[in-house]
Amino acid sequence: MNTALALGVDLGSSGLRIALIGPDGEQLIEESSPYPSSLEEPLGWVEGLTSLCGLLPAATRKQVGALAVDGTSGTLLLCRPDGQPGPGCLGKALAYHFACREQAPIAAAMAGSGPAASANGSLARALHLLAQAQEIGTGGPWLLRHQADWLTGWLLGDWSWGEEGNNLRLGWNLQQQGWSGSIARQPWATALPAIRPSGAVLGRIAATTAQKLGLAPGCQVVAGSTDANAGVLAAQPGRGDGVTVLGTTLVLKQFSPRPIEGPGISCHRVAGSWLVGGASNAGAGILRRFFSDGQIEELSRQIDPRQPTGLQLRPLPARGERFPVDDPELEPLLGPRPISDVRYLQALLEGLTALEKQGWQRLQAAGAPDLERVITLGGGARNPQWRRLRQQSLGIPVLNRPGCTAALGMARLAATALQKP
Repeated sequence: MNTALALGVDLGSSGLRIALIGPDGEQLIEESSPYPSSLEEPLGWVEGLTSLCGLLPAATRKQVGALAVDGTSGTLLLCRPDGQPGPGCLGKALAYHFACREQAPIAAAMAGSGPAASANGSLARALHLLAQAQEIGTGGPWLLRHQADWLTGWLLGDWSWGEEGNNLRLGWNLQQQGWSGSIARQPWATALPAIRPSGAVLGRIAATTAQKLGLAPGCQVVAGSTDANAGVLAAQPGRGDGVTVLGTTLVLKQFSPRPIEGPGISCHRVAGSWLVGGASNAGAGILRRFFSDGQIEELSRQIDPRQPTGLQLRPLPARGERFPVDDPELEPLLGPRPISDVRYLQALLEGLTALEKQGWQRLQAAGAPDLERVITLGGGARNPQWRRLRQQSLGIPVLNRPGCTAALGMARLAATALQKP
């Protein structure tokens, strides 16, 4: 009987989280921390993971038989074949919300349609990074790696691989199992990763990395997924369920019997099924611009969801949106701000609720199945007043499941490697 433990690593919008599960799937430990520096600092991802693993008992770490990593979808880094980030401005990743408007027409010409053919796609960010390298006179060879793929490479000591879901916005076509359009024919195509499906065993952890983290040398490294997909794996939705992640950004996901496509719509293959959805640039992160966590909790208790504010805010953190509309020029609408903090918080929550409703409508219009229920994950799932606002708006049951974290989803994915002969 397998007695090994499985470790899930989540690189989210605002920090890191790890979750450890036992052989029977029960969650044993979960730890989290903010990024040591910022989302864009790759060496901070290593530092953060090392610190979190250090919180686990030494004997427990030695029992970890497999691990998997998820990351923010679209956060992209230019690095050397040995994983070393580039010099100067190239040493930082471009975050998922960084729109490269000047590269969008070139990306669209290369990729055709799909999530890579947009200013918000990773392909536009890749072109921006490659242009920066040329401008400062730094020659190749280079690798283009998303956040989860880069950290997975660090675990392996081999940066060859990329997980398919993390690379859809770079131009990987799931149905054709190849790079879209003319991407593979570009002179820089050697920078692209070799793609493996989510859940594939990539190899064993590098000896030096195992020693640094205190893990067993035989620990298997499993191809992970995006942070939103990882949350879905944790929630284990049933037929007719949609999943909303109320984190720093607002993410919608649901399983579909067939793939669907459209600007801003993501279509992944997870657990043998099609998983479709979209991610807004707006989310609970905007609330922290105006209120502390304690204020949000206190003010929320005073909200009466039966009394709408009538304000129609568009709570984007900055110009540009990915979903439910793909418009890099869309402006935020954060005012006018009422005198009452309670009313302003409610208006922001109503604005986010409206975006969620539009998102589900957009997916259904594109061919996704009708919803019967929504399961809510993320920090916003701890807010009962927001849940009531959303349930009123959507007209279907809304359940809050804040304990279903992306790290837990990755631990469950890693555990599948331990069940294989």
